[in-house]
Amino acid sequence: MTERWWLEWSGRCIDQGRWRAQVLRSLITLKALTYEPTGGIVAAPTMSLPEQPAGVRNWDYRYCWLRDATFTLNALLLAGYTAEAVAWQDWLLRAVAGSPVDMQILYSVTGARRIDETELPWLPGYRGAAPVRVGNAAARQFQLDVYGEVMDTLHLARAAGLTPPPHAWQIQRALLAFLETHWRDPDEGIWEVRGPRRQFTHSKVMAWVAFDRAVKDAERNGLDGPVEAWRRTRDAIHAQVCDQGFDASRNSFVPHYGTTELDASLLLIPLVGFLPQGGDRVRSTIDAIQRELMVDGLVLRYHTASGVDELPPGEGVFLPCTFWLADCLSLAGRRAQAVALFEQLLARCNDLDRMSKEHDPRTHHLLGNFPQALTHMALVNTARVLSLPQRQIEESSQKGERPASAAPRGLA
Repeated sequence: MTERWWLEWSGRCIDQGRWRAQVLRSLITLKALTYEPTGGIVAAPTMSLPEQPAGVRNWDYRYCWLRDATFTLNALLLAGYTAEAVAWQDWLLRAVAGSPVDMQILYSVTGARRIDETELPWLPGYRGAAPVRVGNAAARQFQLDVYGEVMDTLHLARAAGLTPPPHAWQIQRALLAFLETHWRDPDEGIWEVRGPRRQFTHSKVMAWVAFDRAVKDAERNGLDGPVEAWRRTRDAIHAQVCDQGFDASRNSFVPHYGTTELDASLLLIPLVGFLPQGGDRVRSTIDAIQRELMVDGLVLRYHTASGVDELPPGEGVFLPCTFWLADCLSLAGRRAQAVALFEQLLARCNDLDRMSKEHDPRTHHLLGNFPQALTHMALVNTARVLSLPQRQIEESSQKGERPASAAPRGLA
């Protein structure tokens, strides 16, 4: 009976591309990570599997991250799993309802907010990795980018014909009102650093996304709101990022204002439509990432020796970021390079076509919690990007949309 259920569910996948087998395995993984009563999808079903052998980068990922929202919805819709996409959207709206100032970056699968982090010193940890942590203190962090992810997810839902309920727009307007007075604030950023708050470039870019998607939704769907004010804020954020987030001396965007380091989150700048892929600043940033953040052909998040996260240095290459690089290369018309990189990533899967968050380029072992939802979402989305005509990818970029966004139902 169980086998029959999974065969029936898998048979609903509409993807017929070159990498259908791997895409389907990733979708099965996402389904297995879903808590059916609420539709919540955990980042991973494990805790404290180390990102560095015998190291301290050991986190509890048994929660749902708002940051994964757009990637999740897009992956499900691209494959034809509308019911799962609706359930995820409903979980998201329940989680973020309430005061925007109280919005967290992660919640339990039931939507519970209290997620205290505790260390368990009596446990030795996986192969000596310590401390073992239960819960995740990142739930108490301030991260600007998640406001953009929520807005982008609901924008994608509308564009795909998956109309959110009427109260969704009220929630979105409240989020924008909060963001309008807080987008200039420093935060902990996409990588949830445990050091001081900074003016992270990616966070500002995603704040831009929030207002950009609000303007587009209001204009395309006749939704009410102070569109001109949103447009002014969007333009102000864009100007600040281009002025303070770009370092002319190294000809690259930087992870936070005032540094000369590099960060793979900058790969999302063209993927969210902040700047066109063909622009000089985007091209030079991608070239810098390829020169300075690639190990064994895959991408590091950042150089941990920089001390930005105030943890001991050392971790593996970051698999989702490497998928983002493949997207950027495809967007730039470098399709052969993108496909080669994608195939290299697929070779890092285990014997069941499952992947973790990171990979050790020396031992060729998977690192971190396993299986990692964000990695599998990225695999599905990149497979779709690489299956599209170049013209369609370029049109998405020109519209300021993510490449390979889900088409309206019945047109995918």
